[in-house]
Order: sequence, then C-alpha cells, then structure tokens
Amino acid sequence: MFSQSPGVILQPAFYNEESLTAQVASVVDAQPWYAVYVKPQFESAVCRHLRELRHDTFLPVYRSRRVWSDRVKKLDLPLFPGYIFSRFNARDPWDVLNSPGVVCVVSAGRDYVPVDDVEIASLQQLCESGLPVEPWPYLGVGRKVVVERGPLAGAEGVVVELKNRARIVVSISMLQRSVSAEIDREWIRPA
Repeated sequence: MFSQSPGVILQPAFYNEESLTAQVASVVDAQPWYAVYVKPQFESAVCRHLRELRHDTFLPVYRSRRVWSDRVKKLDLPLFPGYIFSRFNARDPWDVLNSPGVVCVVSAGRDYVPVDDVEIASLQQLCESGLPVEPWPYLGVGRKVVVERGPLAGAEGVVVELKNRARIVVSISMLQRSVSAEIDREWIRPA
C-alpha cells in the first residue's frame, strides 16, 4: 500500500469524552481529502511526487494475480484506477495541479469537492486490515452497517451477499466507485 500516513480514524472502541474531543479536533484541524484524477498508470508516480512535496497521500491498492503464457505474476493495482487521494490547501492547489501526471482535482464547477472523511477512514481501514480487497460495482442504495469487531471495527459500508458469504462494500460516493472485503456477519450492526 502507498500511504504515507493512515489519516485519522475514529475508533468506536471504549473511549472517554476527552479522547473523543481530541480525535474530533484533530479531524477538524486536518486538511480535507481530495480525489486527484491522474493520467492512466501514473497513480504511484503522482503519489510519490506529492509526498516529496509534503502532502499526505493515499493510494488504495489490491493484489491481483495475472497469468501470462509463460508465467504468473502478482501485481498491486489501484482500487480506483486513475485516482489518488491527497490532502492539501484548496486555496493554493498549484503544486498539486502542476505535478507531472495530474489531470485535475475532482470539483463541482470551480470548487474542489472534499471526499467524506468517514469514507476515506473506512477505505484505509479495509486496506490496512490484511483482508483481501477488490474493486466492486458502485452501490448507491442499500442498508448501511457499522463493523463492531474484527480488523475492520469502526468501518462503515453496505453489506452484500456473494456465494453465501457476507462482504462489506465501502463506497466513495463522489467517484461512484466501491471496494469490498469479506467479513463475518457477527461483526456488524445496522448504522
């Protein structure tokens, strides 16, 4: 995985009011995450370049097995091809926009649209869990759940069933893309 810092993840585990206040304050003080659209197959290079410029970056990847006629190779591929996530000051985006391989920052008109912190935190948690993850078709509707136990505790997403196995699907709404990981049904509760 290509993440310089894991970002702020609010843990639902046992905490007191002071620690919750400190976690919320650190989220408020941090720059928001933005989706940066890059040239095809430039995700890693742009991520490295932005890290050199001291920006937090996040490139979620998954392990894929590719079979050629003479060999089998495992590759780390982006979960969201053409996109990386970065934190930067939206009023001064020029070092990001002028980086080699960057096409644009996802925006609505002239305003850059931040990615929801809960979605990024859940996605980071999926990638760091060690569970196999994979791209998934975007799900706009469905019942949201919160994972209470296991390596994904605190993550929010939608539960789907595939071949009699439960999977949590975490979506980045702005990009209309999703990622899934297999979970135990006992780990979840309705959001």
